[in-house]
Amino acid sequence: MDLCEGGLAADVNYSGTASLCGSRSRPNDADIERAVSILISATGDDPMREGLVGTPERVARAWREWFGGYAIDPATLLTRTFGEALEYQDTIMLRAIPLTSTCEHHLAPITGFAHVAYRPASRVVGISKLSRLVDAFARRLQLQERLTRQIGQTLEDVLKPRGVAVVIEASHGCMSGRGVRQHGVSMVTHCWLGEFNDDQQLRRDLLAALPLGGTGR
Repeated sequence: MDLCEGGLAADVNYSGTASLCGSRSRPNDADIERAVSILISATGDDPMREGLVGTPERVARAWREWFGGYAIDPATLLTRTFGEALEYQDTIMLRAIPLTSTCEHHLAPITGFAHVAYRPASRVVGISKLSRLVDAFARRLQLQERLTRQIGQTLEDVLKPRGVAVVIEASHGCMSGRGVRQHGVSMVTHCWLGEFNDDQQLRRDLLAALPLGGTGR
């Protein structure tokens, strides 16, 4: 079934750009607000009561923020690099990057931490750009497995380092708030590229340095 037949669908390529159902125009805020009103009515509540009358407008604003990653080409975040650290050949790692995303299956929150590392071949990137890279991919409808790979592959493609490692530990609202309703459960995914893929000891050393266990610290 063509998803465009049933409403909004997005074809997202690997670089992060999106086209909505081919030439179909993107829904505006009024469209989103009407959809939210319908969903409120579906709960059995009254979208016109005092506490809810402004909710569709607030959700439309929040929606733009939650999914602002579609407007960002993540590769451009890594274009400015520095050569001053040319002699540094060891691992560079940014730990415990707070991560908030949205599960594409139930539109439930994904919350956790990303740990991103690379072994430079020549130039390095500002560390804040690693955090921005995580955020750009996280603020989309996601699967944790794909999110992990996208972050790692973009670092590999743009910086061309000797190795890349990405580890994400996150909890999923679609598991804690529905279905089995299990709390305190986290999912861990890895992406190993280059030297991290080839060298088991590098992977062990990196994992030993990570604060896994749901705390991020």
